[in-house]
Amino acid sequence: MPMVELTPLAEAVSKVQEPEVKALLKEKLQSGVAADDILAECNQGMIALGNRFANEECFLPELMFGGMIMKTVMAELQPHLSGAKAAKKAGTAVMGSVQHDVHDIGKDIVVMMLRGAGFDVVDLGVDVAPQGFVDAIREHHPQLVGMSVLLTTCYASVTATVEAIRKAGLRDELKLMVGGAAASDLLAEKTGCDFYGKTAVDGVRYATSLSIPT
Repeated sequence: MPMVELTPLAEAVSKVQEPEVKALLKEKLQSGVAADDILAECNQGMIALGNRFANEECFLPELMFGGMIMKTVMAELQPHLSGAKAAKKAGTAVMGSVQHDVHDIGKDIVVMMLRGAGFDVVDLGVDVAPQGFVDAIREHHPQLVGMSVLLTTCYASVTATVEAIRKAGLRDELKLMVGGAAASDLLAEKTGCDFYGKTAVDGVRYATSLSIPT
């Protein structure tokens, strides 16, 4: 697959060059470039940063710093986005570490990258009970739910969460994704999940591949 040529702003985001990002952002706004077009460039840069991480061309601190830069970008662009454009998202995702699992680094990376890719992400945090996922799905109507599991002792929590979603009559409305050090294709298959993401980038690629009505 040919590489997409990045704009200077997207390139600056992908290389985590905060001063350049701020300068280009200010320049584009002053030149009258539409805020949603600027955001699209930044999102492209975040995806490129995720690919760099997947290819071991950068490390976790850079990936996390990229997420911080995107928060700054969003704060700057929000007042310039029209209501319709501000509401236009890649989709909605609910993310959380399953019950009894208190690890959040992997989940936080996926959350950050999904937001960078244009998703509205509801982050439930860690040690989330099955009912917590169900309640969030009912409230936010996501197209995607992601479960993080780093402990093999929490396999049962993944099963219980999927079952709770199914019993609530919500399973057919969304895609279920599982990831984390203890996750696997076999776990996804046995628990009835739609996708297993070995890395954060795999998860985001799956999310962005979904056909989500806008």
